[in-house]
Amino acid sequence: MTASPLASPPLASPPPRRGLSARLAQAPLGVLVVYAIVVSFSTYFCMYAFRKPFDAAKFYATDADGNIVRTPVFDAEGRPVLETKIDDHGVERLVPKTNPVAEKYLGTRIDLKTICVIAQVIGYCLSKYLGTKICSEASGHSRAYLLIAFILWAEVALVVFAIVPPGLKPVAMFVNGLPLGMVWGLCVRYLEGRRTSEVMVAGLSCSYIIAGAATRDIARDWVMGQWGVSETWMPAVTGLLFLGPFLVAVLLLNQLPPPSADDIAARSERVRMDAAQRRAFLAHFGIGFGMLLAAYFFLTALRDFRDHYGAEIFDALGLGDQRAIFTRTELWAMVGVILTLAAMNLIRNHRGALITVYGVIVGGFALIGTATIAFEAGVLRPYWWMAAVGLGMYLAYVPFGAVLFERMMAASRFNGTAVFAIMLADGIGYTGSVLFQLFRDLAFGHFNRLDFFVPYAIAVSVAGVLLMTMSGVLVIRTATRPRAEGEVA
Repeated sequence: MTASPLASPPLASPPPRRGLSARLAQAPLGVLVVYAIVVSFSTYFCMYAFRKPFDAAKFYATDADGNIVRTPVFDAEGRPVLETKIDDHGVERLVPKTNPVAEKYLGTRIDLKTICVIAQVIGYCLSKYLGTKICSEASGHSRAYLLIAFILWAEVALVVFAIVPPGLKPVAMFVNGLPLGMVWGLCVRYLEGRRTSEVMVAGLSCSYIIAGAATRDIARDWVMGQWGVSETWMPAVTGLLFLGPFLVAVLLLNQLPPPSADDIAARSERVRMDAAQRRAFLAHFGIGFGMLLAAYFFLTALRDFRDHYGAEIFDALGLGDQRAIFTRTELWAMVGVILTLAAMNLIRNHRGALITVYGVIVGGFALIGTATIAFEAGVLRPYWWMAAVGLGMYLAYVPFGAVLFERMMAASRFNGTAVFAIMLADGIGYTGSVLFQLFRDLAFGHFNRLDFFVPYAIAVSVAGVLLMTMSGVLVIRTATRPRAEGEVA
């Protein structure tokens, strides 16, 4: 009879380790947790320097003199919209409001930046689907080599982006995104299946909350602002700054010892997951899993739009000239998320933990809508609205990769790795990101990105609350139900 992927595997003794890895295996648990957080955080933080700095570029159309082309803004009745400006003499004057015109791709209605972002996200999305196999099957000794190879690949693509003409730049961005989507799954493989996995992955998750903002600020304020690097070379230069730190971080991450026997007893052993096990997982969780994937589809599209076009949204809010605006806005999300996820590690009962994590995700979706409605009503200032939406998005987003699938595996004692579910969800989420950006440019290109973002945030909030509530009822019941004796896949 074929062994069930749901069956709890026998406890296995980890292979002997040497050097730093052996010392970490014997170290107090707190020391191991801090070490794991620092090296995994550093690894993933550095990865963002090869992906996100591009978003700090705006690619506005320019005239023959190099000035940005601008177009007047009209109200619903066709009258010019006026705004207050301070002239060179410090006098306030009413002048016609204008918006900068984005450079178009090969004469189409799609912005050059949009097509490059979409190309990168398509590569990143495809990488997630590839990761359902590559990351879930990667052996322990191959992970570090894969991480290094993926980053070198991405940096070469950024150099190509700087060199090729505009018509080929989206190809370079596609190649850049193609390996980067698997970095997260490989990092999580080092951390999952431990009694302290929530704390470790919470620390890792803070990297992408703050890293995207920090690397964009570095690219905008330093690489372009202080050093004068052009928009086309800025992504490659920023990536090169982080290449050395990334290599060091990967070497240190690779020293983490595998989960102990106590970890395996508490969370189930995490093993390489073949195609039969992946199909069994999908069949086991069924419709409830599909609903959470649908919610993640819309949430990732919203998060990615805010990330990729944050520069334009901040400009429209009048905050675009403030230094480190990306980082300052996301600090609130980082603090809120790490405290929330760290607290979840205190919940030992897997059913209670699943109920809690679903509650946090639903609350995050609700905060997005509530904050946006308050902003539209004039109750919430622009900065605090962006901060509140960021907190809500990451409270909903981070648990998918940090807690939800980890607890689903632990509660069901499924014989495999949570990375499969993480990578599949990410693949579907980034599919939503691509479709959403195309939808905006093709159907609502006459709206600026702020005006488009506001109603979509409210729609995602409502859909997310409904989908995750229904998913929670089904998944919690499925994950924690007793299995019939002799149950097989």
